[in-house]
Amino acid sequence: MTRSLHLLDVFTDRACSGNQLAVVTGAKGLSSRQMQAFAREMNFAETTFVLADRPVGGGWPVRIFTPARELPFAGHPTLGTAHVIRHALLGGRVDRVTLALEAGLTPVFVERDAKRELYWMRQRYPTFGGRLARKAVAPALGLAPADLGGQPIEVVSTGLPTLIVPVRTRRALERIRVDRDGLARVVAAADATAVLAFAPGAERAGHQLTARVFVDAAGVPEDAATGSSNGCLAAWLVQHRFLDDEAIDLRVAQGMSIGRPSTLHLRAMRTSRGIEIRVGGAVVDIARGTLVAARLA
Repeated sequence: MTRSLHLLDVFTDRACSGNQLAVVTGAKGLSSRQMQAFAREMNFAETTFVLADRPVGGGWPVRIFTPARELPFAGHPTLGTAHVIRHALLGGRVDRVTLALEAGLTPVFVERDAKRELYWMRQRYPTFGGRLARKAVAPALGLAPADLGGQPIEVVSTGLPTLIVPVRTRRALERIRVDRDGLARVVAAADATAVLAFAPGAERAGHQLTARVFVDAAGVPEDAATGSSNGCLAAWLVQHRFLDDEAIDLRVAQGMSIGRPSTLHLRAMRTSRGIEIRVGGAVVDIARGTLVAARLA
């Protein structure tokens, strides 16, 4: 298999915004050390590796790496990798691609309208974990406890445990200045991987919420667009009826504070089996090339 490199922007319909992603196809034969080294070389939030030229056991085997570690699941790598498989390996002939991730089989669907294609992933049913006090979390974000909302600060997981932190206003959300050591203690106390802080409203029209996500544990101080954590947010919104409903269909703005504006579409509803979650977004192709694997350290 030819080892091809694809560069994409995910959760955006404009080049040079959204969240950057590198996808390597034909990656069979690369060692974990080589994959990690290349992800560190790219220095994007994530780099993915497609390990076969056809599905295996019901899904395309894919591994996901940040610059610092391998992840069992992540949102924008899932959507972007499905886009590459669909167009580069399958010629755009299908509307569903299932990835075999460490976290399990993850289906991705394509929804079209007159202007674009949106990729949607169905996330696992959420689990809800521990809660932290406002006074324990606020200083790590450079905020006062009164800046945080009255709803629970709670760990939610659909594969990547995320501490959901409601903030009262978008102005306060913009004021966040992370104390890295303090945030590391918060993450450890919560037994989480990421921290998602959000507030009502958005600078961009047609968006209902604004979010900021911090994933220091994976080498990503602030992420431009985080599908996995926003899936956890969707579950949290339904669980606590934040919008006075047990079904949501909305847009979240992320990445504004780091110059990478992103749009994440969230759909979730409570069912007899649990909270069903879908996270969607657009994907833009940026560049393609060939990976010279023999030169990887």
